[in-house]
Amino acid sequence: MQFVKKTSLRRNILGLVFKLALVFIVILGVIFLLNKIEYPSPNKEIEKIIPNENFKIIK
Repeated sequence: MQFVKKTSLRRNILGLVFKLALVFIVILGVIFLLNKIEYPSPNKEIEKIIPNENFKIIK
């Protein structure tokens, strides 16, 4: 009995295309679900006064 290796380029390409399409669909699904989450927006203005003594003039 001889060992015969069956190599089919078409089957390999179809499997690769299927896996890539599956990964692409999963990534799009994750992006879509993250887009649906409503993050709270800040409702308070952030204001910080920086004193002038912290600035240095570089020539």
